[in-house]
Amino acid sequence: MTAWFLVDAFTERHFTGNPAAVVLLEAPPDQAWMRATAAELHQPTTAFVWREGDAWGIRWFTPVRELPLCGHATLAAAHVLGQDEIVFRHGSRTLTASRGDGRIWLDFPAVPVASRQAPAEVLDAIGLTSVAGFATNDDDHVIVLDTAAQVEALRPDIPRILRLPARRVIVTAPGGADADFTSRVFVPAVGLDEDHVTGSAHAVLGPLWAARLGRDRLEAVQASARGGRLSLRVGGGRVHVGGHAVTTSQGTLTLHGGPQPTS
Repeated sequence: MTAWFLVDAFTERHFTGNPAAVVLLEAPPDQAWMRATAAELHQPTTAFVWREGDAWGIRWFTPVRELPLCGHATLAAAHVLGQDEIVFRHGSRTLTASRGDGRIWLDFPAVPVASRQAPAEVLDAIGLTSVAGFATNDDDHVIVLDTAAQVEALRPDIPRILRLPARRVIVTAPGGADADFTSRVFVPAVGLDEDHVTGSAHAVLGPLWAARLGRDRLEAVQASARGGRLSLRVGGGRVHVGGHAVTTSQGTLTLHGGPQPTS
C-alpha cells in the first residue's frame, strides 16, 4: 500500500489554485509505473517522492508525459512532508523548499529572457494585433499586455500555440486583484492547454517585473479559471516563490497486479 494525497497549491481555499497528486514511496519507482499512475490519478501533475538520505528524490508527471520541473507539485510535496526545510533532488539538480511568513518558499534560479519584436505567428496565436512587450528564451515566449483585464479576457488559439517553437507561452500585465502583476500560462506542449498556477514560470516573471517595477518583493496573481496567488522575493540570481497549500483528500494506492516500486 502506498500513500497518496491530493493538494491544491498556491491557494488557501479548497478547489482553487493548482491541484497536484503527491505519491510517497519508500524507494525510486519504475518509470512505467509512474506514467501509468499519473495517468490514472489524472491531475495536472503528480509528484512521486521518496527518501534519499537527508534529501527527497522527486519526479513529476502529467497524465501524458514527464516534466523536467514542476513548481506547484513541489510545493504540494513540501506541504505533505511538513518539514521546515526540505531538499528535493531530481537527477543532479536540487530544489529547496522552506517555511517562513506562513508560506512554503521554493528557491529557483532566475531565468532570463531577451526582449524582441513579437513575431506575427505569436500575435495570431494569442488573438491580438499588438502587445506592449515581448521577450523569449529557449523554452518560453513572454507576452506583456497593458492591463490585467486584457490578460483575463484572452482567448488564445491553443492549436496555434502548440505549433510555436516554445514549451510555454506566458501572458502577463501589471496589476490585478491587489497584485503587482497578473499572468496566465499556456502549455499545450506538455498536455495542458492552460496551467492553473505555475510556480516555475515565476522564475521568469519575477526578474522581469522586479526590473520593471523597481522592487524585489512582489505579489502575483495567476488568472486561470481556478486562480492562485504567489509571493516573490527576487535577488542574487534567485527567485523565491512562496505560496500556501491545502490538502483536499488522501488515500492509498494498491500496487498488486501492476509494476512495483524498485528496491
